[in-house]
Amino acid sequence: MKHTWLLIFFLSITIHLSSSQSLLNTTCKAMSADSPNIKYGFCATSLQAAPASQCASTRGLATISIRALRYNVTDTRCFIKQLLKNRRWDPYAKQCLGDCFDLYSDAISTVKQAMKDFNARRFDDANVRISSVMDAATTCEDAFAEGGNAVVSPLTKRNADAFQIGAMALSVVGMIRTGSG
Repeated sequence: MKHTWLLIFFLSITIHLSSSQSLLNTTCKAMSADSPNIKYGFCATSLQAAPASQCASTRGLATISIRALRYNVTDTRCFIKQLLKNRRWDPYAKQCLGDCFDLYSDAISTVKQAMKDFNARRFDDANVRISSVMDAATTCEDAFAEGGNAVVSPLTKRNADAFQIGAMALSVVGMIRTGSG
């Protein structure tokens, strides 16, 4: 009898984990099909990196996405700060990095407010703030390519990741807002 209960317990955990994993995979497949800005592999890997994704609902996946965006912009700001300490940058590149530092500094508080909006079920406000963070990443990247002083951006991958994580957050919040998630 004791072994039967253990078997039932482990089966129920396995079913629960596989259904959560299935939700994550289904959500990432839907997001990547709906948006050219979201790659399935990036989505699945990003969400699976959070231990809570193993048992998350759609709402939980939205929280994880917004939190991942916050971690990304915070880490990118720190990375830019380290780059600025390097005195080898030409003046134009250094100015671009300074502008990106300011953009990402603002993005941290913006994404924190997006989470508050999401938790308060102000989904449209959350989406506007998430979009603003995505715009910051794009603006940062574009600055390096503008004008006659164009230089290679040292932030291309980080900016692309911020944009894609933001797109994931917008998509899953949109699913919740429309009732499809």
